[in-house]
Amino acid sequence: MSYRSRTRAPSMFRAPGFPKGVKWLLISNAAIFVLGFFAGLTKIDGPLSYLALTPAAVVRYLMVWQLATYMFLHGGFGHIIWNMLALWMFGADLERIWGTRKFMRFYFFCGIGAGICVVLLNYLLPWGNPASSTIGSSGAIFGILLAYAMIYPDRTILWGFLIPIQVKYFVLIIGTIAFLTSFQASNGVSSFAHLGGLLFGYIFLKTPRWDFNVAAPLARQYHDWKLRRARKKFQVYLRKQGTDRDPTIH
Repeated sequence: MSYRSRTRAPSMFRAPGFPKGVKWLLISNAAIFVLGFFAGLTKIDGPLSYLALTPAAVVRYLMVWQLATYMFLHGGFGHIIWNMLALWMFGADLERIWGTRKFMRFYFFCGIGAGICVVLLNYLLPWGNPASSTIGSSGAIFGILLAYAMIYPDRTILWGFLIPIQVKYFVLIIGTIAFLTSFQASNGVSSFAHLGGLLFGYIFLKTPRWDFNVAAPLARQYHDWKLRRARKKFQVYLRKQGTDRDPTIH
């Protein structure tokens, strides 16, 4: 896909570049895929079974790292090419306006949130299978697409390098497709990762100051504790100064 902004010359196409966060996500995903391919690890078994997202493993054996590691595994060339292309084309602009730290937090928030949805729905839906495994960064990618559509709704992309369409309509179409296909039992529950990525992306964007930092309350408590400690020390110092001062001096 390529895109162009309506604020620029309509015939000009601009490559988004490779900011640090997107670059290292591309490198890490590609490296893991290539290593797995040449090592013959093309199926979710053996060592990969500990990295793929398996709801039963997360719930029964507390393999919570799978909520993050599953995003770095892909099932084939088409799977990884689509995800990495979307990450580059849409994620680079988000990182440029947000900064690397916030973009990476958003990426993992959407991906892990999508994984949580997969775990819960595999236990709640009649056709769920907690022993099934899910791989791919699609949940995080759908979150990126939603954010891009909310920030650049009227920007035009070339769908399939052929069909010009505004981003807001593109995301609406693929979101509708993801919604409809998710409720087909034949697709399993893994397809709900797409909707989970959209949901958690929306939650992130609607939090105050366009941020979601789970460590912020702890940081504020630590800052308040340091202030209270410094205030007590200062009060002790003032009391000592008061007792040692000559009463004839004013």
